[in-house]
Amino acid sequence: MAVSEIQVQTALKALLDPNTHKDYFSTKSVRNLKIDGNAVSLDILLSYPAQSQLDAIKQQVESALKGIDGVGHTSVNVGFKIVAHSVQRGVKMIPNVKNIIAIASGKGGVGKSTTAVNLALALAAEGARVGMLDADIYGPSQPTMLGITDKPETTDGKNIEPLLGHGVQTMSIGFLIDVETPMVWRGPMVSQALEQLLNNTNWSDLDYLVVDLPPGTGDVQLTLAQRVPVTGVVIVTTPQDIALIDARKGLKMFEKVGIPIIGLVENMSLHICSNCGHEERIFGEGGGVRMCKDYHVEFLGALPLDGAIRADTDSGKPSVVSDPHGRVADIYKQIARRVAVKIGQAAVDHSNKFPHIVISNT
Repeated sequence: MAVSEIQVQTALKALLDPNTHKDYFSTKSVRNLKIDGNAVSLDILLSYPAQSQLDAIKQQVESALKGIDGVGHTSVNVGFKIVAHSVQRGVKMIPNVKNIIAIASGKGGVGKSTTAVNLALALAAEGARVGMLDADIYGPSQPTMLGITDKPETTDGKNIEPLLGHGVQTMSIGFLIDVETPMVWRGPMVSQALEQLLNNTNWSDLDYLVVDLPPGTGDVQLTLAQRVPVTGVVIVTTPQDIALIDARKGLKMFEKVGIPIIGLVENMSLHICSNCGHEERIFGEGGGVRMCKDYHVEFLGALPLDGAIRADTDSGKPSVVSDPHGRVADIYKQIARRVAVKIGQAAVDHSNKFPHIVISNT
């Protein structure tokens, strides 16, 4: 008995993508569905990087197909394709960069840079092409965190080549100055430096560019909002009330300038004693979740106060690469997948598909 397309569609619509929590038809992930007698073949094309998830999704779909009465042979291919998504109105896309993710915090000392570098490495681990722009001009930390000591090179005297750190293309003002040289610059100079680092770096076919912003809501953040095509922003905070007050200000600023809030990460959420295992919430409890409810944004995840996270970044090997199968790395990867899923569900940018029209008098 031949298998009908309705049977196949019904079975697939009952399946939920473990990352989007939606069925594969509603997310338009099912491609090239073919039925030949009792043989069924199809492709699943995800909108987010999911190298570690491909086999599990393939088995999930194959099991559903084999459960259909009459189905014999099945062929399922699972992959992903990352495309550019819409940004602020009137801001041009950057060549060779599909999506820009800004990592922000209302105040310093909440672990923003550590979160940024681990999210970048987690996206790369899932198969994406990732870049890291260290936009903290006054206190660049990504060279140390990624263990990069080289200096960038230029082939034309204008543009510079990014340096690689654990497979991530990286650019920072820290590569261009001595480590002990203070940046005694006023706001306009800092904003100009950010634009030059962004636009004069030869990024190579990036799916995501993670931008590690300085803390606060100053000139760099305003430059980013007005001149840089940002797909979305992740807010990093601790559960402490003082940190949350500033995090709320940062969130409202990005909302006012029209940059989507991807979600919030709560850092230093819980401390577990390495000797006795006692759990203590040193900086308070539940502050990040309450803030997300107040502003209707997603709580992306919580990270523990763990000395290993600090030691890993200080050594130039952040947790995602130093202990890729550990608990902390798993949390970062879950957050990164959720960030990528939310971007994948956003509106697609079509600006590069329209022809350039020139009107001239003849």
